[in-house]
Amino acid sequence: MQCAESLRVQAHFDGQVDALCAAEIERHLEHCAECRALLQNLEEVRTRLRRDVSYEGAPPELRSQIMCALDLEVGAVRDIAAAPRRIARGSALGRGRVFWSAIGGGIGGAALAAVVGALLFIPRVDSPLSGEIVSAHVRSLMPSHLIDVVSADKHTVKPWFAGHADVSPVVADFDSQGFKLIGGRADYIDHQRSAVVVYQHGPHVINLFSWVGTHRLPSNATRNGYHLAFWSQGDVEYCAVSDTSWDELLELVRLLREQA
Repeated sequence: MQCAESLRVQAHFDGQVDALCAAEIERHLEHCAECRALLQNLEEVRTRLRRDVSYEGAPPELRSQIMCALDLEVGAVRDIAAAPRRIARGSALGRGRVFWSAIGGGIGGAALAAVVGALLFIPRVDSPLSGEIVSAHVRSLMPSHLIDVVSADKHTVKPWFAGHADVSPVVADFDSQGFKLIGGRADYIDHQRSAVVVYQHGPHVINLFSWVGTHRLPSNATRNGYHLAFWSQGDVEYCAVSDTSWDELLELVRLLREQA
């Protein structure tokens, strides 16, 4: 049976975990021969790819097609200038044109085409904060990472955050409405000790992250199949994350805001 930490080891190898998670993985590697072998194998594959895969200059025709595609996307963004998020995307694409002009002659045609395909067709994470929260949510779904304090009693969960998190979040049980409080944990969001209240809705887990507000919140979004609903209450910011439907997630948000 594969070690339960193998996915986190791969994420660590790719540089996709925060410092706290990286330290946990390093400690795990000290006593898990299977994960050490996995890490060694990943390093060998990367070394061979860098050593043995040759690069060829991209032909001028390909670079020309890329520039035309980028110009079309920038033009489309400018046509809907009333949408701020799309404007920001257009600005990023404009900077991308300069990037491709600079490196177009030094990267293999196939690799260049693959990267351009990713840029043009893969949904972008508009906010680093959204990406950070999705990563934390996914980590929590791994074995033994979801809950630090297991309880359906808000009078047990809320006091636990004192000393474990930098905020005191709204904690309530909405079991009769289908959202059962099952516990809480501490996590790290926006360089803070975030309080996370955990709910169960049918087969779905909902993580409610909260932290001290430091900047403008992102818009509600869907990332990698997970919905993120943001709002503020005083100086505390919240994000509810789950793969449940939008209607169900926003219903929990409504209940929480009314409770606050």
